[in-house]
Amino acid sequence: METAVQEAQEALPFAPQCAPAPDLPSAVDVLVVGFGPVGAMAANLLARYGVRVLVVEKSTEIFMAPRAIALDNEALRILQLAGIGERELDTIAIPFVRMRSPVFGEFARVNTLGGADGHPKLVTFYQPDLERSLRRQLQQYDGVHIALGAEFMGLEASEDHVVASVAVAGGQTHRVRARYVIGADGASSVVRGLIGQAFKGKTFAEDWLIVDARNVPRPIDHVEFLCNHRRPTPHMTAPGGRERWEFMLSPGETRAEMESDERIRTLLKPWCNVDDIVIERKAVYRFHARVVDTFSKGRVFLAGDAAHITPPFVGQGLVAGLRDVANLCWKLAWVVHGRAAPGILDSYDRERRPHAKAMINLAKFMGKLVMPRNAGVALITHGLMRLVRLVPPLRTQLEELGIKPKNAFARGLFVTGKGGSRLRRGAVLAQGWVRGRDGTTRLSDEVFGAGLALIGFGHDLSTQLDADTAKAFAAAGGKVVQITHRGQRLHVAPGEHWEDLEGVFLPRSVPFGWAAVIRPDRTIVHDGPARDAVRLVRESLALLGASAGQASSLAPVARAA
Repeated sequence: METAVQEAQEALPFAPQCAPAPDLPSAVDVLVVGFGPVGAMAANLLARYGVRVLVVEKSTEIFMAPRAIALDNEALRILQLAGIGERELDTIAIPFVRMRSPVFGEFARVNTLGGADGHPKLVTFYQPDLERSLRRQLQQYDGVHIALGAEFMGLEASEDHVVASVAVAGGQTHRVRARYVIGADGASSVVRGLIGQAFKGKTFAEDWLIVDARNVPRPIDHVEFLCNHRRPTPHMTAPGGRERWEFMLSPGETRAEMESDERIRTLLKPWCNVDDIVIERKAVYRFHARVVDTFSKGRVFLAGDAAHITPPFVGQGLVAGLRDVANLCWKLAWVVHGRAAPGILDSYDRERRPHAKAMINLAKFMGKLVMPRNAGVALITHGLMRLVRLVPPLRTQLEELGIKPKNAFARGLFVTGKGGSRLRRGAVLAQGWVRGRDGTTRLSDEVFGAGLALIGFGHDLSTQLDADTAKAFAAAGGKVVQITHRGQRLHVAPGEHWEDLEGVFLPRSVPFGWAAVIRPDRTIVHDGPARDAVRLVRESLALLGASAGQASSLAPVARAA
């Protein structure tokens, strides 16, 4: 059995060494602490929005052992915002996730076959590949500085900025002034400690051995949870001929014993000839379910594992971190550029913390199914789940991911009320394939662009906005797009219009003649009949509180939820 836990690093496409202190900027718009996938994603989004960024990372290289392994369609859609698509990241689409017990056989299954929002519902991936792709994307931006091998030491907060101290090569201390700080520095976050945020929650009593291997001759094509109370074992495939096994330790078993080659050989024997594979990682972990009291304090924001830790049983740990930065970064950019008032930043915690907690609760529930504490509990739990499958509505709820918390906000940066369609304000607008007048097909997010968008479903709203409203919307980073039903080829019509090829919008979500305003993270801010487009835009701008009276001169202030 070959071991490759500490193999030599692959050549990185983007791995600048830490620059001497004089070469680092003394002032930036946003300081990002941590250059893992969440920090790298934050840097990409901020740079895309034209924000000056400094990223500080203690490590000088990408950690090559795999860690996160699953992404859902929402995460893939967020990566799309940063230009990471199927060509940039190798993934394996998972058709189903099933749970099996020694007594009942398959007692539960989740259908992940097919797609949503233009992406597979669930994929596995290799985390070092994702980190390389995100770092590679940053090369196109001039306003990003990377300090590898640099350690974030502390900060001094003022009313309109933060001064951070960074220890760099040669023992020097560099001080940088930033308008805002994002702590994406993981579960042991220094930033979280400096702003005094307690990490409340639960630590699971059970330890787990994680084994990642490649060159597996016949990898499975799905995700499987073997829910034997004696030793629960999640098992899944990953790109590059890889597989992952997770073995729960029994009382009395030690880390050294479980990580030994002899024990790993015994554990993997039912699945493969261990002499034919390469072990990429073997490590014992104890899972946690934790979340801070607030995701921000003053000008400092927490994201990813610095803000919350999710048990791995639903594959939402990294996904939650990507949702964080997608929600936060456009808001920071709009404030930095004067397109919105600083008050909108309060909505980050209001929107993200409840959803992160809901995902943690789901993971804890799934953990109870995976690791029942004894034979009696396993018999009752798995038997009830088997009975649930006999009731069609309940079976659908489980198998079609109905129990997964929706990424929709009860309170936040959107106009309260209902517009009268199937759209929900505070929820993310669906994505679909659309076709332009020249025959080009694109995903709708690419059409809506990086800013705000006013979408006319079946109507060209660009002709309905008066000059002042149109100017204010453009100044706030907005564009106007028309979505037509399939076959409505308006080749001579003015404005930008795209055919809805899959019926994602018309009539599935909205009636003909409807309008909606969406944020850069695709959350619906406002919606209503197309004839009310001017009102929708004015109230949306008032909600942002744009500078220079852009919004206040147009309409009474619309209240956020």
